Amino acid sequence: MEPDAESAPDDLLDARALGRLKWRCRRGLLENDLILERFFQRHEAGLTAKQGAALGDLMELSDNDLLDLSLSRKTLAQVAPALDREDVRQLLRQMQTETMKGDPSETS
Repeated sequence: MEPDAESAPDDLLDARALGRLKWRCRRGLLENDLILERFFQRHEAGLTAKQGAALGDLMELSDNDLLDLSLSRKTLAQVAPALDREDVRQLLRQMQTETMKGDPSETS
């Protein structure tokens, strides 16, 4: 998924683009939905067009492949060599960090 033609890669996603991306991120596996929901809770206000495009590319994967990547059970090179790019790796690291942190609504 490419960023919109009228937005630069470092521009923040507008509300409409963010809404489309969130809708596209709805998954069939509850685990993926929870990981993505947590990711959006923490990062949606600062997502750039480039990050949105990388996340859109990840959404092309099957639910099982996405979960394996999110849980670091497999690498991008193993699952989708064409997506093994710095922008996708960076976004995936953010998702993996959120997976390890736990629920943001929980307090210590």
